[in-house]
Amino acid sequence: MWNSEPTHRQHHHQHQHNGNSTSGGPPAKQLGMTSAISLAEPRPEDLQRTEELRGSLEPYNVFESQDELNHRMEILAKLNTLVKQWVKEISVSKNMPESAAEKLGGKIYTFGSYRLGVHHKGADIDALCVAPRNIERTDYFQSFFEVLKKQPEVTECRSVEEAFVPVIKMNFDGIEIDLLFARLSLKEIPDDFDLRDDNLLRNLDHRSVRSLNGCRVTDEILALVPNIENFRLALRTIKLWAKKHGIYSNSLGYFGGVTWAMLVARTCQLYPNAAAATLVHKFFLVFSRWKWPNPVLLKHPDNVNLRFQVWDPRVNASDRYHLMPIITPAYPQQNSTFNVSESTKKVILTEFNRGMNITDEIMLGRIPWERLFEAPSFFYRYRHFIVLLVNSQTADDHLEWCGLVESKVRLLIGNLERNPHIALAHVNPKCFEFKKGQSANSSQNNSGNEDDLKQSQGSQSAVTSAPFCSMWFIGLEFERSENLNVDLTESIQNFTEHVMMHGVNIKMLKEGMTIDARHVKRKQLSLYLDSDFLKRERKSMESHNNFNNALLANRKRLSTELAQSQDPLPPGQQQSSGNRGRESGAKIHRLSESLTEDNSNASSDMGAGTPTTPTAAQMSAPNFKSSGKNGSEMDVVEQEPPQPHNNGSNNGSANSNTTTTEVACS
Repeated sequence: MWNSEPTHRQHHHQHQHNGNSTSGGPPAKQLGMTSAISLAEPRPEDLQRTEELRGSLEPYNVFESQDELNHRMEILAKLNTLVKQWVKEISVSKNMPESAAEKLGGKIYTFGSYRLGVHHKGADIDALCVAPRNIERTDYFQSFFEVLKKQPEVTECRSVEEAFVPVIKMNFDGIEIDLLFARLSLKEIPDDFDLRDDNLLRNLDHRSVRSLNGCRVTDEILALVPNIENFRLALRTIKLWAKKHGIYSNSLGYFGGVTWAMLVARTCQLYPNAAAATLVHKFFLVFSRWKWPNPVLLKHPDNVNLRFQVWDPRVNASDRYHLMPIITPAYPQQNSTFNVSESTKKVILTEFNRGMNITDEIMLGRIPWERLFEAPSFFYRYRHFIVLLVNSQTADDHLEWCGLVESKVRLLIGNLERNPHIALAHVNPKCFEFKKGQSANSSQNNSGNEDDLKQSQGSQSAVTSAPFCSMWFIGLEFERSENLNVDLTESIQNFTEHVMMHGVNIKMLKEGMTIDARHVKRKQLSLYLDSDFLKRERKSMESHNNFNNALLANRKRLSTELAQSQDPLPPGQQQSSGNRGRESGAKIHRLSESLTEDNSNASSDMGAGTPTTPTAAQMSAPNFKSSGKNGSEMDVVEQEPPQPHNNGSNNGSANSNTTTTEVACS
């Protein structure tokens, strides 16, 4: 599998390409697993769209001022000085001569969004403390932890030594910092030490290798893109888009920051001379057509054998079941998306296709970039939900408990997906805080019936009695079927029991920590969410549907014009039709790129093939009206006329027949 495409190992990240992919002369140096799709230089309109893009990002606080950047650099410099001083003091305490201890070094490295240069205002910093071999991990989590707590700029300092990747979390002079630790098998750590050298992994334990992985991957990504500034602007755009559309969360089964960075980097490799606006447009083109589960690779895996496990479905049977593998470029190569499930894959692909349609219109100059960052309402997309309520007695307990539950939610998604009646279990990555009394004036969200109102008010007060309560919502789509009977009891009980047992095993569970999962219909959301928020959500959904209908109609019209422009005309009509469609010729050409561009190099990093467009199965939930009681067990029956189906962003209505459904969730 790894050797199916020839490649060259890259030694430097800045390469200049001229001309296009069909020009003569020696081929340009290749970045990535395949040759570029296009080497075309930006057109004036591409540069104009890029400036418009940059301006559209300003209101979202994705750029920091120079003063803010300088403040971060000062903090990191202070941390670096603290590390060097601490290494020296610990070494002297272990009977090392002071003259020798002075030379040991120690260094702070950064990775993640800050290292990539795409962090937003107020973002945290991911950093790594690298120490020489005479410094033990216990030294870091004990003595250096105490050193940090004594610093006047440091607050909220806490150690998470038993985590999969051990970390010290803190607030340093207003900036949140996650500081990892790695102990290398070296006597000294020079200031110019390069972590990309694979040999430094020799004789290291797995925790140090995992800690080093973030820096090594980030550095490789920067070394594998042809134009870093274009990459950064495109990545800022895609990260903002992903967050706005609710598909930015590695722990919940979507894509995390490093994954989005790798996808944008791959797009840059395929279009090395393109402007940032073009890269955003091509991003959606490439990955809406990607032939999943073929992996995305930024380079050919290095031939290194230090006995660490790497992603390789030829050897590891479990790797063959990964749905959207995106492989980190540094050894040991790993799949950054192993949490992706069938449901999150469907959601991501739907958003890829929607993004492609919208950026088509943006590049035609028909709509502004702001439209890309508008998402349809999650709560008016579905009629049925599972709500997870996480309760605790104190703020500190709640922070820990919510972190554990969030890391396990994907297991509940897996349980629900195994139910044959559920077509989609769509988890909203946003965590909502429950506020008592927030729906006291939400009668407009109910039927208006006095009995319903009394039931709503009584049920709202019974949602929880805990002083701290957070909620996650999972939207459900059911397979089309008459007389559907859905029992979710076992799926939910297995999940809650697993979470509680894990809390016991890691000695986290305390009195008052509980987790509850309930089946909720859309009309009952006002018991849990602010009524004004739900009004805004409904208005957002109506606006999105109107825009989406106009978008589809316009795309259909342009597709028709494209087809007509390609039809041969009889000789007598050719002259009279010479000017036909000139006014929209540029727009048709731009649409033609999306519909017909030779994208074989991008459809898979494991070999060229005919591009296909994967689309999420548009399976919609039946329409329901409650005829049962409010609570954990629900009987639902409804008859409604069918409504139009809109590009995956349905309003929960897609069944033209009368549907009788029972949902049990005890």
